[in-house]
Amino acid sequence: MGMEWYEAGGLLLGCIITGMALGIPVAFTFMATNIVGIFVFSGGWPVLPQIADNATNLITTFTLSPIPMFILMGSMFFHTGLAIKVFDALDTLLGKIPGRLCFLTVIGGSLFSTLTGSTMANTAMLGSLLVPEMTRRGYSKKMSMGPILGTGGLAMIIPPSSLGVLLASIANVDVGRLLIAGLLPGFVLATLYAAMISFQLWRNPESAPSYDVEPTTWGQKFYQIGVNILPMGFVVFLVIGFIVLGWATPSESASFGVVGVFILAAVRRMLSFENIAKSLEGTIRVAAMVFFILMNSTVFSQLLSISGAGRGLVAWATSFEVAPLVILTAMFLVLILLGMFMDQVSMMLITVPIFYPLAAALGYDLIWFSLIVLMALEMSATTPPFGLLLFIMLGMVRGTTLFEVAAAAIPFLFCDLILIIILVIAPGLALYLPSLMG
Repeated sequence: MGMEWYEAGGLLLGCIITGMALGIPVAFTFMATNIVGIFVFSGGWPVLPQIADNATNLITTFTLSPIPMFILMGSMFFHTGLAIKVFDALDTLLGKIPGRLCFLTVIGGSLFSTLTGSTMANTAMLGSLLVPEMTRRGYSKKMSMGPILGTGGLAMIIPPSSLGVLLASIANVDVGRLLIAGLLPGFVLATLYAAMISFQLWRNPESAPSYDVEPTTWGQKFYQIGVNILPMGFVVFLVIGFIVLGWATPSESASFGVVGVFILAAVRRMLSFENIAKSLEGTIRVAAMVFFILMNSTVFSQLLSISGAGRGLVAWATSFEVAPLVILTAMFLVLILLGMFMDQVSMMLITVPIFYPLAAALGYDLIWFSLIVLMALEMSATTPPFGLLLFIMLGMVRGTTLFEVAAAAIPFLFCDLILIIILVIAPGLALYLPSLMG
């Protein structure tokens, strides 16, 4: 059946938007759309087995194995209580600096979020751990919520990021290189966040009143570093270091990470059948959902290709006499807009098959482009008025308004934007480390 590319694309996207508007879960929306698409574009029943075969081929590839491993690593870290130990150790080290709980959020939150890979889980966890403590200490709402909402940006790009692995798998770019590319930009972003907190404290010292902390001796500080922080740092090194040094693939180093957390928990006598069972159950739930969605996204990408919608859109977008930067900005704005209504995995599935061929046609490096996409995905979850993280925070902090939550998030969104501008001006920041991988 002959259809113009925009009619085909409109039909497929229309089905997805309708499904989501009706509140059908993302994975089932994609599945229903794919079934409609198969009957409209590729001959119906005879093609179904072939399509199913192609979909299962993707999720049985080795490149996806880091995802459940990273999720398991984060779950173990959390359920065994190692996470709380690291938080306490960081708390001791920060001593009496002004706004220490804000800095603790950025440092500890970055550590956690790299492991959980789910910004929503991370925001909910940090919110429940830190907001009550900050409120008790008299911190203003802006100072207690802002850093937590901001830290998600770091989660996305500092390795090991489960969403990074997922994006690399859907977009077919090198997983190891993408993970490593986020290291330097991640440090720059953490510095921007710390600078933003310092600036807010300088403008309004009362927003985070200092309070007396029990003085700790140097001996106690060294003990905390040696017992709680260095071992955890070693686990993160196992994951990132092995990829950078070329000693292990992302899948292998993710497995090393899990083994590292297991050994650490066992040595600290924090391992029990109960927390292993909880961690495994959480991992299976999240990973099964991700893989089911991925399976459907592969079919969706194939349909975009068969129907000619993908090619037509790329040809149309590149036919304009505008600078590639204008098209990049347009793609960024589309992601921000979509993020107001849907979660990050769904956004990836809809946009990657369309955006990546377009970025390649414009001559952008796809590893660099992936970092921009990850940053946009993160920002979109925190942009007012419908960013999903804003609503999670609203649920966590009693007696607050959406306006207050949004106002707390905006300074950190500004930091994210600065990093994106830096990446556009100096792409080497993202591409230097991957270039060393040979």
